[in-house]
Amino acid sequence: MTPARFLFDGSDEGSLTLVLAHGAGAPMDSPFMTAFAEGLGRRGLRVARFEFPYMAARRGDGRKRPPDGQAKLLESWRQAVAALQPARLAIGGKSMGGRMASLVADELGAAGLICLGYPFHPPGKPERLRTAHLEAIETPTLIVQGTRDPFGTRAEVRDYGLSDALRLHWAEDGNHDLVPRKASGRSAEENWSEAMDAVAGFLLAS
Repeated sequence: MTPARFLFDGSDEGSLTLVLAHGAGAPMDSPFMTAFAEGLGRRGLRVARFEFPYMAARRGDGRKRPPDGQAKLLESWRQAVAALQPARLAIGGKSMGGRMASLVADELGAAGLICLGYPFHPPGKPERLRTAHLEAIETPTLIVQGTRDPFGTRAEVRDYGLSDALRLHWAEDGNHDLVPRKASGRSAEENWSEAMDAVAGFLLAS
């Protein structure tokens, strides 16, 4: 497997490095990923972004591919962390990237886990939960979720039996990208900024 290429934001002097992976359909330099990496960098974190092999291959030839299998995605996480070897590490990502991080967070000894829009279940299939490991996770975890995210709304998530190590930050009226409807009177920038404040506060206080 080709070693990961990274994009870095924030100061190299930061006491903690947050490694972020992208979601299933957009690369590490998507507007969402860039906004969060840069915003968290300004808030005192060192942020490193990387891409899974299928997305890196798309960057090379422009051909869209489905995500790699779970085993390959998890091994990519292990290799990314091994390549960086930060003194103090937190991991996470957008949607699928955060979900894969959550599956290896305890194994990697991460100081924290950040999930930006966690896919609790496929849209329209609330019975297909992806929460079993979150019931026992030991890594301090913050999930940032839109209240109307089709992958898990606030009304749905409050009934899940999640670990005491896990906290939730709700983006009001947010969808899977934390973006609210215009009628809500809120903006994407407001939801994103509040989410970044929550993430930085959670990680830097630990």
